[in-house]
Amino acid sequence: MGNLTNNYVFKALDAFPFQLEETMEALQYALSYDDKDTMALCLMGEVYGYILEDYEKAKTYFTEALAENINAVAVYPHFINILLWNEDVAEAEKLIDFALTVKGTDKAFLYLRKAVLFERLKKYKKALSTLKLAKEHCYNAVYLKYIKSEKERIKGKLPRKKKKKKKKEKLKRKKCKKKKKK
Repeated sequence: MGNLTNNYVFKALDAFPFQLEETMEALQYALSYDDKDTMALCLMGEVYGYILEDYEKAKTYFTEALAENINAVAVYPHFINILLWNEDVAEAEKLIDFALTVKGTDKAFLYLRKAVLFERLKKYKKALSTLKLAKEHCYNAVYLKYIKSEKERIKGKLPRKKKKKKKKEKLKRKKCKKKKKK
């Protein structure tokens, strides 16, 4: 059964995301032969999450995939994205923390998603410190550039310090008033 299931999974992977009808047909065949195939479940989650935007259904498929194989590193990035898009922040944080302990996961990606999670919670300084961890675990120049752009974007959301400017303005006004009195 494994070979037949794999053949249909390969057909689905080949057709995704441009030929959705073929993708769905191949996935349905794959899951009819083996309803616990991790790759088929993951790809079905991607279809429901990324294409159909049915996040609850996507979460169901990703959960099934991880229930079958907790070490399926390909599932974590997609599942985390869906959780963040669906605003399931607490669930996403737990999954990220667990995924960081799984051997073979992309730690740079996971730390980057954790930074986005903190950004959603408006914890910008924590997000920036998490981006440092993402940078440490990054071994790709293009992805490193992306992390830096995310850092700049989040920095732009930090609240500006207005108190210092106001104090400087008050001091200038006082000096001007003293000069005018003399």
